[in-house]
Parts: sequence; structure tokens; C-alpha cells
Amino acid sequence: MNQSDRRNRAKVPEVLIVDDEDDIRELIELSLIRLGLACDAAGTVGDAKALLSEKPYRLCLTDMRLPDGDGLDLVEHIQAEHPGLPVAVITAYGSMDAAIRALKGGAFDFVSKPIELKSLRELVSHALRLDEHEEAPAAGSKSLIGRSAAVEQLRGQIAKLARNQAPVFIHGESGTGKEVIARLIHEQGPRAAAPFVPVNCGAISPELMESEFFGHRKGSFTGASTDKEGLFQAARGGTLFLDEVGELPLGMQVKLLRAIQERAVRSVGAHAEEPVDVRILSASHRDLAALVDDGRFRQDLFYRINVITLRSTPLRERPEDIPELARHILAKLARREGGPVRALDDDALQFLCKQPLPGNVRELENLLERACAMADDDVVRIDDLEGGEWPPMANGHESAAVELPRPVQPVNGVRMSSPGVDEGAEQASVMRMLEETHWNRSEAARRLGMTLRQLRYRLQKWGIE
Repeated sequence: MNQSDRRNRAKVPEVLIVDDEDDIRELIELSLIRLGLACDAAGTVGDAKALLSEKPYRLCLTDMRLPDGDGLDLVEHIQAEHPGLPVAVITAYGSMDAAIRALKGGAFDFVSKPIELKSLRELVSHALRLDEHEEAPAAGSKSLIGRSAAVEQLRGQIAKLARNQAPVFIHGESGTGKEVIARLIHEQGPRAAAPFVPVNCGAISPELMESEFFGHRKGSFTGASTDKEGLFQAARGGTLFLDEVGELPLGMQVKLLRAIQERAVRSVGAHAEEPVDVRILSASHRDLAALVDDGRFRQDLFYRINVITLRSTPLRERPEDIPELARHILAKLARREGGPVRALDDDALQFLCKQPLPGNVRELENLLERACAMADDDVVRIDDLEGGEWPPMANGHESAAVELPRPVQPVNGVRMSSPGVDEGAEQASVMRMLEETHWNRSEAARRLGMTLRQLRYRLQKWGIE
């Protein structure tokens, strides 16, 4: 072999095949050689470990049942001794429990016997693209904002999960960025060039769910005038993100489980299933385990989508991230509106950091957007943030806001800045006070017991000039 041949050989990705059945090894090897890959083969765990110690590989494919051990033993060995090497397991038909154990143990993916060559090629293609996505996400993509311990831990988990195909369930309160987490897993993985398809499971009519998820054929029901692809087909080669998966009705849960397990779907009105190569990520603010106990969520589907669980941390558990988040949101608002980037003064920032923010990042963004509309200049002050009522905390208590002095006592028994005041009565009181003060807004605000900015906010909200 001359020097040029050696260089060309070195560029060929190496795959290690571990199976004690000669015909299976030969089938896989022939399939991969046709893809331009170089292969080594081993029949035992011991032989595989020896080959792994001799040279690097880009992928390892191993059977679950081997003469001197279990495929999981090899998965654990590779995780410990060769981190970064993707390992996929070959399972017996219907052995979903074994496949899930392997995924939990760190396997990249699995393929079932009898091996479908199309599925095998797709698996290998995804694995070999892993090295292309080790860099940070491309400019313009979503990102996690913050440097708290919880966010740093989440970044590490995302980077790790992006390197395998295990189903991930993201649990967290509303507004904590569950879809952002799902997008980052997609963008940092080998499916980044393929579609990311998010779907809110609670927003689809139960009567249309099967058609929306799996598509339909022309004439399959009244109104089906053309063939239509479903969400699974739209996400082909990429990621399907099932947001609020706990809202799925039980009947749809059965069909979704089959689609995930068989990696195939059947459109409404079709006679045969079609294979789909899709990674499933899901999320919910609800406790799925509790729904399983109540009989409202299938245990087998929960087991299938909950291979890996991530938790999106609420802001009240990481208040140190609020300043950076606020700066990011203010910059985004400035880009959207084409104006200057506003800054928070110290009192306003302290005020924000003491709020419980039950709506989390989404609520923080809404508050800052409203404050920017109230601000007189490029600085957001505490009065701008006080322009509207703060929402109650999740436990029913009022927000633990910074106490601000109120100029005067309530007017006509109504404290204008109190939560729960009837808006119609409030508007009538405001208009009456404006008439009494001949539309001197500063004096009207003082008598009403609110700041001038609070009064301006109300007039703007009611469309009163």
C-alpha cells in the first residue's frame, strides 16, 4: 500500500460491528461497505474491547446478546473508556425494554432484528454526522441565558443528549423555555439540517388529531379533497417536538405509542404503514407520573417517551440569572422596535429580582415590554415596572414586590393600585378625578394614589388621549 492509499484509507470512517452471528455481521458489513465505510468485526465483548484499544472508530454497532456478556456491558465500557464514540445496539424484534435500557445507559440509538437496511443506513448516517455539530449553535439560533449552576448543568445535559437519539421528556413550569431546550438538542445534534417541527398537543381538536399527526389520503373523509402529510412526515429526518403531551386523549396516545415503537405511521385512509425517521422530544408542565396514576396517561407511552428526563428550572430558583435575561430581552425589544436599547436602573433591577414571576421568562418579557412602553427615556425605572398590577403568585398570595410609598389614601374607598379592582369601576373613578382636576394628570394621579406613569398606562390601555 503506497502513501496515497494509506492517506485515503485513513479518511474512511471506521465502524466496529459486534455480533456472534456470522450472517448478521456479513449483512451489516456489506451494507456499510456500499456506503463507503471501512468495517472491523468482532464476535465477543472481549474481542470488541481489544479492537477498541488498538484504534479509533467513528461508530460501534453491537448485538445485545453475546457469548461472553451483554451488549450493555460494551455500552458501559465505551462510555467509560471511549467517551464520544457513538454506540448503537441491535435488539431482538419487540425487545423495546432492552432498547430503552440501552438508551438510558448511553447508547446512541438502536435497530431491531430483522434489520431493515434503510433504517440501518439512516442510523449510521446520523451517527457519522455527530462530529459536524460539536461547535456552538449557529448565529440566530435560540440559546440559554444565564450563568447559574442550574443553567450550566442544563447546558451540559443538552450537549450530551444532542449526541444520541433517545427520547427526551422536558418537565417544567410554563414560560421556563421547554421549547428552547428542545430546539437546542435538535440544533446541536446530527439532525440539525432537517426540520424541527413543534406541535402543541393541547391546541389540536381531538377529531383532527389522527389526520394532523399521520396525514390523510384524498377522499378518506368529508373535506379531504387532497392528500395531506402529517406532522410525522413533515419532521422526516428531523425532530418532532410534542409540547404539552399530557393533553393528548387516551385514544390518540395508543396510536402515538405504536408510531413511536414501530417507527412507522399509517395515514388516514391508507392501507399500509410507511416508515418515518423522526426523533421524539416531548414536554409538559404537568406531572405525567401523576396522570398515569389517575389513569389519564398510558403507562406504556410514559415509559417510552420518558427515557431521559430534563427539568427546566423556574426563575424563582435562579434569580441570579434575571439581570442577564433582562438585558437580553431589552436588546431583543430594541431590535424589534428599531429603537435604542433601554437599560434598567438599579432600583428597577432589584425590584424585578424580588418578584416571584410565576410566568417565568415569558412573564418577565411581558413586564419589560410594558415597561418600555411606559418609559419616558432610555432608562426603565421602578415606576415604569409598576405601571400595571402584578399577577398573584401560584399559591394565591400577592406578589412579594418592593413596597413603594403611596401619596394619599384611597379615593371613594377604592385603592386604585390594588389587584382585583373592577376595571369598569376603576375607569369611572379615574375619569371622574380627571374631570375634577380639569385634566391635570399629575394632580389626578396624586389624588388617586398612583404614580403619573401608572395613570398614563391606564389611559393608554383604555384608548383615552
